[in-house]
Amino acid sequence: MNIDDSNQVAKLAEPFNKVASGIISMPIDLPGTSFNRAIKASKFIKEELLKIIKQRKVDLANGMATQTQDILSHMLSSCDEKGQYYTEHDIADKILGILIGGHDTASSVCTFVVKYLADLPLNIYQNVYQEQMEIAKSKASGELLNWHDIKKMKYSWNVACEVMRLAPPLQGAFREAVNDFIFNGFSIPKGWKLCWSTSSTHKNPECFQEPEKFDPSRFEGNGPAPYTFVPFGRGPRMCPGKEYVRMEILVFMHNLVKRFK
Repeated sequence: MNIDDSNQVAKLAEPFNKVASGIISMPIDLPGTSFNRAIKASKFIKEELLKIIKQRKVDLANGMATQTQDILSHMLSSCDEKGQYYTEHDIADKILGILIGGHDTASSVCTFVVKYLADLPLNIYQNVYQEQMEIAKSKASGELLNWHDIKKMKYSWNVACEVMRLAPPLQGAFREAVNDFIFNGFSIPKGWKLCWSTSSTHKNPECFQEPEKFDPSRFEGNGPAPYTFVPFGRGPRMCPGKEYVRMEILVFMHNLVKRFK
């Protein structure tokens, strides 16, 4: 949304923390509960987002913003297959979902990357370092990384994926059963909400041999079997920010090993 005002960012920070905490709390809407605080915080955030959306519409009309400036401008300028534009409330809901989805997730992966690179056998760090320094040496002074450079970081991404396997940024998510079915002897009725666990899948020996072992080679070639590595979810509701997160993590790793030992 191109918000550079630190005061505006700080104004939204505490409500975001409340919403993030409320998402994984018991859904009891009573005063004083995390769930109740999260509902109030989400309403406050949406009100602030609507102000930002209204101002952006004015800026787009006056030529002070462009349609490709960011996601917000794109949403305001795009229509669906029926030619209908999103309402301001629809956009506020979608922006809130994107912000919450990316809140603390990429930063937690970067934190665990630092931990694992420090704790693991030296050869893993050295392989990451060598890959990143080869890319750094190919760049002119002051030249920034580009998508071609990101695609070269294959080993670094394998390391990041193994970090996410052992320390997933998201512990799970919810899905609604579209049909009655039986799983492991349990009858699940249509309409029930199911919580799937990322860690349980990632550390299942049927999915990964020696699941507690850190082994980036798991992701070479075709990588793990479908629906076994799910830090971004899977299927049609997979995280739409996967490639952005990939870029964010790899740029972080590049600067980390280039500047620090």
